[in-house]
Amino acid sequence: MNTFERLGPGPSDSPILPGDTAPEAAVGPGEADGNGDARPVVTPGPLSRAEVRTIVASLMLTMFLAALDQTIVATALPTIGRQFRDVTTLSWIITAYLLASTAVAPLFGTLSDIYGRRSMIVTALGLFIMGSVLCALAPNMATLIVARGVQGIGGGGILPVVQTVISDVMAPRERGQYQAYFSGVWTAAGIAGPVLGGVFAEHLHWSMIFWINVPLGLVSLVLLLPKMGKIPVFHRRRRVDWTGGLLLMASAVAFMLVLTWGGSRFAWLSPEIAAVLGASLVLATVFVRHAGKTSEPFLPLSLIGGTVVPYAIAAGALALGAIIGITVHLPLYYQIVHHLSASESGLALIPIAAVSTGGAMLAGRTMTRTVHYKRVAVFGTAFAAIVAAIMAMVTMPLWPLLALLSLFAFGLGTIFPVSVVSLQNAVARQQVGTVTGAMNFFRALVSSFAVAAFAAILLMALGTDASIGNERGGGATISASDLTTAFRYVFAATAAMLAGAALLLMRMEERPLAGPSA
Repeated sequence: MNTFERLGPGPSDSPILPGDTAPEAAVGPGEADGNGDARPVVTPGPLSRAEVRTIVASLMLTMFLAALDQTIVATALPTIGRQFRDVTTLSWIITAYLLASTAVAPLFGTLSDIYGRRSMIVTALGLFIMGSVLCALAPNMATLIVARGVQGIGGGGILPVVQTVISDVMAPRERGQYQAYFSGVWTAAGIAGPVLGGVFAEHLHWSMIFWINVPLGLVSLVLLLPKMGKIPVFHRRRRVDWTGGLLLMASAVAFMLVLTWGGSRFAWLSPEIAAVLGASLVLATVFVRHAGKTSEPFLPLSLIGGTVVPYAIAAGALALGAIIGITVHLPLYYQIVHHLSASESGLALIPIAAVSTGGAMLAGRTMTRTVHYKRVAVFGTAFAAIVAAIMAMVTMPLWPLLALLSLFAFGLGTIFPVSVVSLQNAVARQQVGTVTGAMNFFRALVSSFAVAAFAAILLMALGTDASIGNERGGGATISASDLTTAFRYVFAATAAMLAGAALLLMRMEERPLAGPSA
């Protein structure tokens, strides 16, 4: 059966007619884990193929906005710094967005389970568009940084809500290949973002990197909103645990500041870093105690327990952290060891982004056809770990390295659809938004940690006086041989993270996926 021919939005094979009430069985085998009652859900009716395509297209455009904004800004930073005559706070244009988007991911996921997907996607897109306009009109650096924070709040809400809407429209068995399509969206944004940012900053005006979000966001809303009324309603109104939400977000912001400031603004062992890290740990401890005592906590601790959810979250976070960590630092390796220019180094990153989408598509199609769907992710992630270990042991010319990185990315890409669908399949429908938000939250934290950890590895291998931001540090040139040796430790750390992800997937329970098989 063609995927678009699956008209019923629920996970069962038979469509639910308009006005019918779906019984608990409509949650689908393996989708409820006892964390909440599978209450009756009123569904507006089956979706046609055209409606499904429209919804998916609008969601892909929405996701493209959030993904593009994480890559389009970097190449315009020098131009922005020159216009405002301020380079000391330039990095906060990136940091403000990162802090805000990471902190609010679980908030939007939880609120979508309480107030519904429609209201949350409108809120997220509205904040993102408003933040984009404020950024484009910013008269100074301080205003731009604050506006980037507003934009980050919207962008941080887009990803979990979009993934949750997909779960409402598609049965778990079909969901994997759609997650793969969205991996392709991130690939397109990763390739187009730096190019568009450079073109806008050099030939037009840097504000265009923000103005472009306005028409794209409005088009996405126009396409999506008329169809949202036909998407099944699974949210459940309840009291919002704002105290727990604020504790979790404050803890996350403090931890992200540690990763941002450590090794750059302050030494890792400085009192300032120790104080902020201590505050993060205290806030996290208070959050856990609060969640244990509250009847309806912001993030139920039982929800991230069990035999599926914690393994899926940890495995996906390790994999994403590995690929982001290595992608951030590879341009330095290309420029010093292989003597590529900055633009050539960017092009050399394309195999990692593009080929990983192929692995995600393979895993997504496998999930529609086989019972033991997690095997492809276990083998793929283990294969990527082996390739990373080979890169750690063997020094090779550029083209063989790019070939190995392509194989590495293909194997790594298999884990993402499997981990997302597995954890969504393991919880009750009215908790999918919460668990999806938690997944994105932990992925962002681990990715930031991986970037900082890989930077620390390079600094320790190269010497504390060396700078990895350019070819010189402490007045001395970083040699190709020294950097080659240092990157062996980075590749080894990548292999260890992926080996851990593969082991976690092996330990994860493989619950049956609801929905028709191909």
